[in-house]
Amino acid sequence: MHFMQSLQQAWTRNDSLVCVGLDPEPAKFPAHLRDAPDAVFAFCAAIVDATADLVCAFKPQIAHFAALRAEDALERLIAHIHAQHPGVPVILDAKRGDIGSTAQHYATEAFERYQADAVTLNPYLGRDSIAPFLERADKGVILLCHTSNPGAADLQDLLVSNGQGGSMPLYQHVAQIIARDWNRHGNCALVTGATWPEQLGEVRALVGDMPLLVPGIGAQGGDVEAVVRHGRTSNGCGLLISSSRAILYAGHGEAFAAAARTAASELRDTVNRYRHG
Repeated sequence: MHFMQSLQQAWTRNDSLVCVGLDPEPAKFPAHLRDAPDAVFAFCAAIVDATADLVCAFKPQIAHFAALRAEDALERLIAHIHAQHPGVPVILDAKRGDIGSTAQHYATEAFERYQADAVTLNPYLGRDSIAPFLERADKGVILLCHTSNPGAADLQDLLVSNGQGGSMPLYQHVAQIIARDWNRHGNCALVTGATWPEQLGEVRALVGDMPLLVPGIGAQGGDVEAVVRHGRTSNGCGLLISSSRAILYAGHGEAFAAAARTAASELRDTVNRYRHG
């Protein structure tokens, strides 16, 4: 199924805009799992199974697996999500960006090796660096626009020509060109950080109903009400509000998965209170 169709159905079926980031850090695992064989897969799969009916997507972060030499666990985790929780899309958080054959190999990595439904990408090398991903009309292409980190303003807020004798921040130009020129298959989305809600609203005004992946809720301190107010579409959707650490490590004992479920449920309810209010 097309990524966008899966996402829209998950928004409705689970009444949720919550995306759970899967960022395994074994030092934070419960003691009974920390030294267990296949701990990374066991931990992440337990989180997935406990929260799948509460979310609109899962977002495994590739560096967290690669640093642990756990790419095989990542492959099996995505296969587990597809097999046990069909209809919940998987976003590979890789932030790739390169040109030519390298970009093609990155697309193969994301969509063939890992079987992800979507991937995060860096658009700053230009359209040709994203072309191999855009050509996969069934897959989601989620491009960095205005990120959640404190240094986002260093470059993303720089003024550039708007082509009409005026100027605009670079992130707005990125949003505009992706919505206008790159989204021919309707498979693009943008990353807009929760820590910059006004900029998120400006992006929403530029891109219409294009989905926005919003990191920065939870550990980074993003405000849920501001995100929903500035970022939702007219039908109350349009957002993937991502939380990782606040859900993954909500509990520290053998009931860690139940604690993660409680945290995910509370976030969904908070989002929905502002979304439907």
